[in-house]
Amino acid sequence: MKRRNFLKNTAATVTFLSSGLINLSCKEKEKKITILHTNDVHSHIFPFSNNDKKRANLGGVARRSAIINKIRKENPNTLLFDAGDIFQGTPYFNYFGGELEFKLMSLLKYDASTIGNHDFDNGIDGLHKQLPNAEFDFISSNYDFTNTVMDAHVRKYNTYIRNGVKIGVFGLGVELKGLVNSNAYKETKYLDPVEIAQDMSRILKNDKKCDLIVCLSHLGYDYNDPKKISDIILARSTRDIDLIIGGHTHTLLKNPTKLFNVSGESVLINQVGCFGTHLGKIDFHIEQNSKYYSSQILRI
Repeated sequence: MKRRNFLKNTAATVTFLSSGLINLSCKEKEKKITILHTNDVHSHIFPFSNNDKKRANLGGVARRSAIINKIRKENPNTLLFDAGDIFQGTPYFNYFGGELEFKLMSLLKYDASTIGNHDFDNGIDGLHKQLPNAEFDFISSNYDFTNTVMDAHVRKYNTYIRNGVKIGVFGLGVELKGLVNSNAYKETKYLDPVEIAQDMSRILKNDKKCDLIVCLSHLGYDYNDPKKISDIILARSTRDIDLIIGGHTHTLLKNPTKLFNVSGESVLINQVGCFGTHLGKIDFHIEQNSKYYSSQILRI
């Protein structure tokens, strides 16, 4: 199996790059789909100060916007996703209740986000109150919002078409019991993420005829407890998912983790730490009957 490596200059500092090959066979004109992603930004609007011991002068929405705009100019066939925990972490959330975060994400033209446990920190009513400020999709497949104010405001999945390529997206959230006060999420029901992922990927692959399937996951990358569902377990227990964009554990991966699903096909997992200091970038190069990827993690 051949392997290809791609390297591009960016205005941001490129800290890591990896590339991989998935079923490359046919030499037809390729289509490139760029997927950008964040997770666990936690209401960080401005860069960290120069005095911060871990993240000096990193992050900030304005810098993220500049990088995203540059990438979109290079490839208009770009999607931008978030893997949850948009809320909680700075006084901006305490004062504005999520309004600022949603408005800024809308200005950056996010396509979709899943819902993290901290997005319930003002209760499900507080989350619902801010929805008019969000001009992007919320996708959560394993939270059943029946009998709550969020019912009918969250999609189980959605599809996006870029350059003739159909991308299917679904979302998974961590179990709220034990993490969030039950009064905050009220009658929201947590459904088994592996079972739901199998259903969603089947629908997107077979019924919706998607060329790429992406899971926005707030399950967490990996745990010592084998009974706790993680992205690692999810990837190995399902089929037809091409990419899992992770969150919750604040894991900064040097390269996407490549695993094999129950059908022996490749699955990528990526997560870019927290607080908006990095942006994930994965390019899928799609030809007839084949697709391969190249990836970067950009410091902001």
